[in-house]
Amino acid sequence: MPEGYLHLTCEQRCQIYALLRSGHTQSHIAHQIGVDPSTISRELARNSGARGYRFKQADEKASLRRHRASGTPRKMTPAVVAVIEEKLTQQQWSPEQISGRLAQEAGVPSPVARAAAEVDIETTELALHRARGRPVVVLATIIQHSPLVLIAAGGGALIATGNTSALRGRPNFAGFAPTKAAQRILAESIARDLGPKGIHVAYLVIDAVIDVPWARARYKDAPDDFFIKPSAIADEVWHIAHQDRSAWSFLSEVRPYREVW
Repeated sequence: MPEGYLHLTCEQRCQIYALLRSGHTQSHIAHQIGVDPSTISRELARNSGARGYRFKQADEKASLRRHRASGTPRKMTPAVVAVIEEKLTQQQWSPEQISGRLAQEAGVPSPVARAAAEVDIETTELALHRARGRPVVVLATIIQHSPLVLIAAGGGALIATGNTSALRGRPNFAGFAPTKAAQRILAESIARDLGPKGIHVAYLVIDAVIDVPWARARYKDAPDDFFIKPSAIADEVWHIAHQDRSAWSFLSEVRPYREVW
């Protein structure tokens, strides 16, 4: 049996997964696939996710680390220096945006891009599932990871949606309004932090009943112009996300023409 740590293949990771599911010990697994027990111990410690060890996810994590270790710094040639100066002085890019763009062009992940690539999607999805119905937690979970990807890509937009409870409290909404207000305030804090890094964060208030099947069933007698069309909301989100950098907005509102407000 070989001693010390060895790089595992995808097939070996599949074997580890199957043997773990069958209840075998780490020592037995190591013996079965012909590696040192320390290899199995390190593999489980480094490549397990929120739902335990899964061979496909483990292989992706290991491949990412190998790719990261093989990356070489980009030389600061005169051409690269000229690009950096142009982005900083003429286009007002942040250092993070420049680093991400240069890394993309060179084919080598920047520190920010590497951190984004290491985001455990499975953990994020599980957290979002648990946070359903809690808008502040959902927004906070997304914000933990999305900015890394956007910064590495050179910028982008994060648009949160809410309703008028985010702006004012009304009778019979005491259990609902505080969460929406907190969501808006969190979005504003994030916008102030990420704006200088090239990420446009905005909050869209939807003051209407959205035209979806369950809403139509609830408001059977309402005319068509009582509802707001999902496509119209999407158009406004697209508009906000593509605003010129010199005129970013944070708070926007949409409502049908007949809505009383």
